[in-house]
Amino acid sequence: MNQPLAYVHPGAKIAKNVVIEPFTTIHNNVVIGEGSWIGSNVTIMEGARIGKNVSIFPGSVISAVPQDKKFNDEETVTIIGDNTTIRECVTVNRGTSDRMKTVIGNNCWIMAYCHVAHDCLVGDNCIFSNNSTLAGHVTVGDFVVLAGMTAIQQFCMIGSHAFITGGSLVRKDVPPFVKAAREPLSYVGINSIGLRRRGFSTEKIREVQDIYRILYQKNYNNSQAVTIIEAEMEATPERDDILEFIKNSKRGIMKGYFSN
Repeated sequence: MNQPLAYVHPGAKIAKNVVIEPFTTIHNNVVIGEGSWIGSNVTIMEGARIGKNVSIFPGSVISAVPQDKKFNDEETVTIIGDNTTIRECVTVNRGTSDRMKTVIGNNCWIMAYCHVAHDCLVGDNCIFSNNSTLAGHVTVGDFVVLAGMTAIQQFCMIGSHAFITGGSLVRKDVPPFVKAAREPLSYVGINSIGLRRRGFSTEKIREVQDIYRILYQKNYNNSQAVTIIEAEMEATPERDDILEFIKNSKRGIMKGYFSN
């Protein structure tokens, strides 16, 4: 690690085999795990908790104070999971008193110029393409893919295994296993390609499709659809994940797409 052109605060806890490139600044109260690589011109500020084998590319700023006027200098953290890659000029702000933390999970790939705001909770194995932006308090499940320049409004939820197309504006919650596209953002099918890649069987994919046909293609309102799904569909982890997501949605889920 001994890089004379980088500044590492004496209070930072850095594993012995971490590589820190020149012109990087690491503040007090930072922890970086084994095998991580910190590129040139990275700024890692107080409260960062960075896991093992993390790669952070030049220009990124991790754990800056929130862009939130309500923030009162409370002691909060930013957590970056193991094996996550953060590309050039990504910004990740630490939490506020709401959740006390901002989290990006394990095995994520956060591409250049993305922004993850305060109190966001991002699951494992997510891919955020260039310029994707999460406002504060967003919750993202596992295996979510955001195509380039996706913007997610504060307090939204994105269910696991969802795929959101490029340039999307996300103002409502996006349920698990779906593809979301168009403006306003709408259901356009399930993420069958992603599910197959992750080992979901044909039968399981068909089950998810049948659930969303009831929800989005039968002209039921959400309450009616939930009642029918509970009555007619066998209880499985996937069914229960979808139902729980809908019941817990505070913003409301995105609509189905209906052509004129």
